[in-house]
Amino acid sequence: MNRYRFLLTVLAALLATPAFTDELRPGYLEMRQTSPGAYDLLFKIPARGDDLRLAIYVKLPEGTQDVGPPRGSFGDGAYVERRTIRRDGGLIGQAVSIEGLSATSTDVLVRIESLAGATQTERLSPTKTAFIIQAVPSVGEVAATYLGLGVEHIFFGFDHLLFVLALVILVRDWRRVAVTVTAFTIAHSTTLAAATLGFVNVPRPPVEATIALSIMLVSVEILNARGGKPGLTARLPWLVAFSFGLLHGFGFAGALAEVGLPQHAIPVALLFFNLGVETGQLAFVAAVLTAGGLFRTAMALRLEPALIQHTLNRLDVIAAYAIGTVAAFWLIERTSSFFV
Repeated sequence: MNRYRFLLTVLAALLATPAFTDELRPGYLEMRQTSPGAYDLLFKIPARGDDLRLAIYVKLPEGTQDVGPPRGSFGDGAYVERRTIRRDGGLIGQAVSIEGLSATSTDVLVRIESLAGATQTERLSPTKTAFIIQAVPSVGEVAATYLGLGVEHIFFGFDHLLFVLALVILVRDWRRVAVTVTAFTIAHSTTLAAATLGFVNVPRPPVEATIALSIMLVSVEILNARGGKPGLTARLPWLVAFSFGLLHGFGFAGALAEVGLPQHAIPVALLFFNLGVETGQLAFVAAVLTAGGLFRTAMALRLEPALIQHTLNRLDVIAAYAIGTVAAFWLIERTSSFFV
């Protein structure tokens, strides 16, 4: 019970602190073509409360005019601006940028939909604040874009990375890690495809809350295993990884839904987004295992084998408490949104 009590006692302090990740949430720009020279524009900007938004603004090509006054409102941690715009000659081949983005630490997801149903997606960042509106992206461009989106999503998906890190700490042996990560991959690839293609529809808030709970459970399993009482996750990590992987796939699908899929290249976009997620995940696992191996080698030069094992166990316990604490904070933060 002491382990559970520790995770719970830190929550009050965490909940008393302001949210520090608001600016890290990406913005979202959608431009839907309604006629040869006109678009409906939606710009979702990260915000705190009902009166404080991030100072980023869409800069449209010269000659672009609003058709009617822009409309904006706060809600769900964002300021949403809606506009209808028109430009003689259209916007194909023109540059659109986000002013103020270079001074932030957030990204902006961009989705452009043409009259023909072709979809262009971009990810803007502090180092890339502009893009060119294309007529119809080629298959190669779609593949490159969605591969990059997949890699970026896993690197910025801190909850998914913490879950994978907890599994690696629990399993340790690289062979079992390989089997466990493979099971996780198969599972989330399945639900990612099913949810993205519309075969399954699961509300996003409960999924995100349950993902946080899954991280807490694995962190507790680490504590039990290092205390000499290994549970199901330690004995059959691939089975637990597969089960929770199905859930994490819905989380990936939610992120992909924000960007959308190009109607002319849905299989390509889905495949390369998934490949991007896997590339990022494998790179993360390789980095963790390499760092752990180097650390173990360094200790072997100074410590006896028994002391090395004792030290590794203590570090695992510290890491489990840290991971579990962060996950517990996410769980309360995400479940509290159910009642807002």
